[in-house]
Amino acid sequence: MKQWFLLVLQSIKVFLLFIGCTVLFYYGILWVSAEYESYHRYDEPKGKAVKVMSYESNEIEMTWVERLMMYYHFGE
Repeated sequence: MKQWFLLVLQSIKVFLLFIGCTVLFYYGILWVSAEYESYHRYDEPKGKAVKVMSYESNEIEMTWVERLMMYYHFGE
């Protein structure tokens, strides 16, 4: 009877620890989500930002195979 009681007590401790960690993780994710909700990803860059690639009409047209090879080569 004593071993059964200790087993139940240990199981309750593990269950409470699991629930506590789950609740902590859940509210941590909510906090991070709220923190980055106000982050404006699509604002114009400030400072000395440089445009990496432009799509002007006078550039050389690439076939889809050339574009795919460039993707594999540079990891675009």
